Parts: sequence; C-alpha cells; structure tokens
Amino acid sequence: MAFLVTGCAGFIGAALTERLLREQLSVVGVDHLGEPHAGLKKERLARLLKRPRFSFRQLDLTDPAACQRLFGKQGFAGVIHLAARPGVRASVDEPGETVQANLVAFAQVLEGCRRTAVPHLVYASSSAVYGANPRLPLDEKLRTCSPSSLYAATKAANELMAHSYSHLFGLPCTGLRFFTVYGPWGRPDMAVALFTAQILRGEPLQVFNGGMVRDFTYVDDVVEGLFRVMQSPPNAHADKPPYAIYNLGNGRRVPVAELVRLLETLLGIRATQQRVPASRADVPATEAATEAFAHAFGFRPRVRLVDGLRSYVAWYRSRLASNPGFAVVRTVPAEMAEDRS
Repeated sequence: MAFLVTGCAGFIGAALTERLLREQLSVVGVDHLGEPHAGLKKERLARLLKRPRFSFRQLDLTDPAACQRLFGKQGFAGVIHLAARPGVRASVDEPGETVQANLVAFAQVLEGCRRTAVPHLVYASSSAVYGANPRLPLDEKLRTCSPSSLYAATKAANELMAHSYSHLFGLPCTGLRFFTVYGPWGRPDMAVALFTAQILRGEPLQVFNGGMVRDFTYVDDVVEGLFRVMQSPPNAHADKPPYAIYNLGNGRRVPVAELVRLLETLLGIRATQQRVPASRADVPATEAATEAFAHAFGFRPRVRLVDGLRSYVAWYRSRLASNPGFAVVRTVPAEMAEDRS
C-alpha cells in the first residue's frame, strides 16, 4: 500500500515526497495546483513525476465524491495531510478560501481515513495556534484558544477535529505545529525568500515597527521529523485516545533584524529598510519548546540558520541564473506566518 501525501506540490509536501521516494516507499500525491504560486507548484511536481513509485492525482479535497474515489475501499498505509490555504494575511483577505481549504478539506480527509481504517494520520498544524502568547518557549501544554488570525483559528480547529475522530473512532492522529519553515523551493512570499529577492534587486525591505522574532526551521529538519513521526502512530492509554500534538521547530528565537544581517552577509549587499505598522494578525514572537518531540522521536532540528540560509541563497542564485523572471517581489511586508505550504 502507498502513502498519501496531500499538498504534494507544496513546499514541505514536495520535500517530504522526495524523501519517501528515496526510501523506496510508494506515494500517491494529491494537489489542486492552484494559486497561490501555481507555477512553482508545477515545477516541484515535474521533479516528482520523474521518480518511480510516485503517482499523482489533481483534485479538490473539498469535493466529497473526489475524496471518496481517492480513498477507495482499501485506503493507504498512512496519510500525511499537508494541503492547506497558507498565510495569516491571506486568511484576512480571503476568509472563504481559507475555511474551505483548511476546514472543509480536512473534514473530508478525516472521513476518508476513518472509513478506510488508515493506521496513522499525520497533519500539519502551526505555531500560529499559540496566538500572541508572551511565554517563550511555546510549550505544547499552553492553551490555544486565543488565535490572532483566521488562519490560526483553522489550524486550532484542525487539532480539535482530529481529536474528535481519534476519540470517537480510534483513528491514530498526530498533529505537528510547524515553526516558520524555510529552505530551497520555499514559498516566495515568506520572509527568507522575499528578503533575498528584494536585497538582490536593491528594493527596500518592508519590516514591522518594533521588529518580529521567529523560530526559523530548515525544511530538511522538518522532513526528518515528519518521517520519524509517520512511522510511530500514538497509542491509546486508559481514557486517552491515540492522539498527539508536537511542536516541530528549531528551538531558537531569532529577531528578524538578525535574519536581515545574515542575508546581507551571504549576498554581499547592504539592505535598505522601510518601517511599516505591524498587522494585528501577526504574532510578535515565536520559539518552539522541543523537549517533547526530542523525547518521543529522538530528534531535534539541527540546521543552524546561517547554514540553512547559505543553502537557500545558493539555490536561489542558481534559479535566478537559469530563469531571470523567477524572483517574485510583492510590495507588502513579508509573510511571517508559521504555516507550511
């Protein structure tokens, strides 16, 4: 039986799928290939389609009939659900799309897993669920009932939905709260990608007054964490269902000003900055508590920010050399959300 990866043409989805294929596992990938960043998704997918043991289905997970056909009667060896409408600000501008992609689609995936008795559902949550909690590092035991954005609210709802299916039907579910994932093939509207493009073009970086602090996590570390989690479904204990939630972050708080300094050094260009008001939807600081994940899976993210940025800059320069129109620069502040697509 194959593993199902939803959002397989997304940033983390494509990286995870490549890892599974290198491990000689069969993968069914699902993606709707729509905006945002449809062109980049198609490029990631083209790389995957060259690999054996991979099959692809383009479909809308909010369609009940399409999901029923996808899961069929036998289901999958495991499901890694990464498809979502990413972005804190996108959820402010396009709330309907966020609700459909993040809530309706997840409900369809849960039902497909229940109906076919999938042995383990791993799904993407976000550090955005912690809201503007000033208590750092952010611990999995903290309450998550004060989201700062609709995006964060949908991710918190995903955790509750998964818990209900785990409780009612014994479906093993593990949610992972990702912390600002970056790296080659990453989303062009996230801070690392956007700042890199703007510095190279000599454009001012739009940064928030007072600055932001983020826990930047390299994509290879996230993929390693996902790979370990998918092989270890949670067990039911006494009155507790087979359900678990973990942070997956680097465990280091980094001011955005430090990110800019590192990029300036790696690119050899001094950046200019323009201060803009902070958005009410963005949280001021994140830092992952990593002890629970390390205890459960024997792994902590290990790539230092400077090393991850060096890899990203090298990839970006190679992409720019072969495709001068690749860089996409928006005239709004960089997306600092903790999402993963």
